[in-house]
Parts: sequence; structure tokens; C-alpha cells
Amino acid sequence: MASGYRIPGGRHRVEDRIRRSRFITTVDHAPTVEIARAFIEAIRGEFPDASHHCWAYVVGPPGSTAQVGMSDGGEPHGTAGRPMLQVLLHSGIGDIVAVVTRYFGGVKLGKGGLARAYRGGVQHALAGLPVAEKVEQALLQLTVDYTYVTPLQRLWPEHGAQVLEEHYGPQVRYRLQVPVGQVDALTRAVTELTHGRAHLRTEAGPP
Repeated sequence: MASGYRIPGGRHRVEDRIRRSRFITTVDHAPTVEIARAFIEAIRGEFPDASHHCWAYVVGPPGSTAQVGMSDGGEPHGTAGRPMLQVLLHSGIGDIVAVVTRYFGGVKLGKGGLARAYRGGVQHALAGLPVAEKVEQALLQLTVDYTYVTPLQRLWPEHGAQVLEEHYGPQVRYRLQVPVGQVDALTRAVTELTHGRAHLRTEAGPP
């Protein structure tokens, strides 16, 4: 199973002019619904005098419909949000939000023309969007004797492990964030290093 997927690598904006109307499309990374909604509000605040702000988002892996949202932003029903969402769902990119801001130019486009304009705006933005790879993470709890602290610290970078918490008591207890694809290799390395004396378990619910 793949342990990651493509996400926006940063905010990207394009502008199209269609029959005197301006269509400004802004796309960004949205790992949560709250972040997607905050982005939408930020764009509204950036262009407060626009005729329409239409939007769509997909939170989760590419094509996932578990956490999606859309709005026609006052345009005729089905002419903006849904065409935008369909482009996002088929883009191969996850955790993404798009807002198309329209300044009406005085010429009506009709329902078909509007759907093409909003769909096309998102397609145009995606064509130049920088992308990154989201690496799925796992949370691990590791309890170990003090003897192994120094060699373990040298082990973390080899497996992309990040120490989130460490507690010092009778033994040292670590809470680690590790790429899913590195969990098995790290487990083997820790077992070998400590001769099986470490206690390592995976937490439910990776970050």
C-alpha cells in the first residue's frame, strides 16, 4: 500500500479573462477542513468587492470523498462548486482547496459557460501548481534502558524518526513520529541494537 500522496507544495494563483469577467483562481494545501475553510475566508477578505467567491476542497487522499466541500458562491446552482470539485477529485492531488473569485464584466455566460469557466480556472491553476509528497506518519512508543540512549539518537535520522516526547524515569520512554514505510526497518534496527530488550509499540491514530 502506498504510504503517501501528492499535495500542493504551496499557494498558487492564476487569472483568466472570459468575456470581460475576471476569474482569479487560488489553490493551496488544506490538510484539514478547518484550514480549508480558513483559506476560503482569507480569500474573501483579500477580494471583498468581488462578485462571487466559489470554492471546493478535498481533504484526504486524491479522489477521496470522505471530507469534501463546495459552493457556487451565488452563481446558478451547479455551475461553479461542482465543476471545481470534479476537477480536484480527478487531479491526483489530495489535501487541496481552490477558490475562484469572479469580478463580473457585464456579459452573462450562461450555465454552460459558467461551468466551463470555473472548471477551466481550476485546471489552469493545477497546470502550474507546485506539488510535494505527503508522507504518512506513524506514532511509536519506545521504552528502553539508559544504556542505549546515545546509539539510539544516532539511529533516528537514518529512519526519518522525530522525537516528539522523552521521559526519564527508571527507563527512558520516547514518543516518536516515523514515516509509515520506515516502521518495520526501525523496529528491526532497535531490536538488534538493544538485543531485544526495548519495548516498542505503535500508537493508534497517526498524526
